[in-house]
Amino acid sequence: MRPVDTLTPARIAEIESGIETPYAWRRLVLSLLLSTIGGVGLWSAVVVLPAIQAEFGVARASASLPYTMTMVGFAFGGIATGRIADRFGIMLPVIGGTVALAIGYIAAAETTSLWQFAAVQGVIIGLFGSSATFGPLIADVSHWFTRNRGTAVGICASGSYLAGTVWPPVLQHFIEGYGWRATYAGVGIFCIATMLPLSLAFRRRTPLLHGAAPVAATGSGAYRLSPNLLQILLVIAGFACCFAMSMPQVHIVAYCADLGYGVARGAEMLSLMLGTGVVSRMASGWICDRIGGVRTLLLGSALQCLTLVFYLPWNGLTSLYIVSALFGLSQGGIVPAYAIIVREYFAPQEAGARLGVILMATIFGMAAGGWMSGAIFDLTSSYRAAFMNGILWNLLNLSIALWLLRQPRMREARA
Repeated sequence: MRPVDTLTPARIAEIESGIETPYAWRRLVLSLLLSTIGGVGLWSAVVVLPAIQAEFGVARASASLPYTMTMVGFAFGGIATGRIADRFGIMLPVIGGTVALAIGYIAAAETTSLWQFAAVQGVIIGLFGSSATFGPLIADVSHWFTRNRGTAVGICASGSYLAGTVWPPVLQHFIEGYGWRATYAGVGIFCIATMLPLSLAFRRRTPLLHGAAPVAATGSGAYRLSPNLLQILLVIAGFACCFAMSMPQVHIVAYCADLGYGVARGAEMLSLMLGTGVVSRMASGWICDRIGGVRTLLLGSALQCLTLVFYLPWNGLTSLYIVSALFGLSQGGIVPAYAIIVREYFAPQEAGARLGVILMATIFGMAAGGWMSGAIFDLTSSYRAAFMNGILWNLLNLSIALWLLRQPRMREARA
């Protein structure tokens, strides 16, 4: 055990507030579990899409509307729940999100039209429900760690990918056996029964002052930039990186079908991509602890751009499996890097709200990129131009990260 006389006053204060202690790690595990359960809201609309289309007798584009509304609600909800967490602590928004998920899924099971279903998905499940279990939890976790902050953030951010790995087969199993309405009602009951007890474990308030990084006390003083300008640059970077990221994630299944490999192969590649993305998010956190958020963002962006280039010459079945795995390993750590950058260069009391804005930009980037890739395919009858368009957006993200890295630092702020 470390001798008491070697502990600095700052470290003693950290220990007393729970930072970097076994309690902090237990809180991280509970955050990951909450994020994985609450992430059901991001994937249920995708899994239930065929059943919704068949029951309401609508076109595929109309049946996709609930997913779009869910993502829009999720994006805006992240800002609102982040502000609440900054002011009152994480327990209040998580409890609110839990109740919203329970009400939303039970209400969705009783809808009688597509528009009712889409409204419930977007407002109750997306805006008030799942949004509380991603960005605000990541921001909260960042306050409980100093030396291992990147690792902790990477683990917590893996919750959305774990949700995408666990929930779709579970939902599909129950939809086939009991129908989508009974499945949705069951999800609502499951959320309130599991998430509410977990939420109560977050009664202890976040130690914002003790959890701040040395440069965070002066806001973005590590750069000779105004906080708002830095925020704008990170929003543009987040939109651009996820615009590029959306091309393989949204269209890999259709791409495989066009190549003659079948949709099942494309689904396997998407699952592989998300699985390696979990590994990437955890590894990128470890990297963040050693080289910082901006350098990690630069590394992830460069690797993502490289793997997007790999899609152009190699379209064989084996090659696509390999490139999809590499793509997941490269892109999974980009989003957690933004959380570290926010904690490095902004005041800790603003972390939830500022991270919520950046995450909103990343979601809009995914939505816009997925749509534009489809539009480019409609115009060219090929995904080649769509991949090149994604590469150009990735270069924009890469240039912002490189520019931030080259900015003069106010070293006296660190001193």
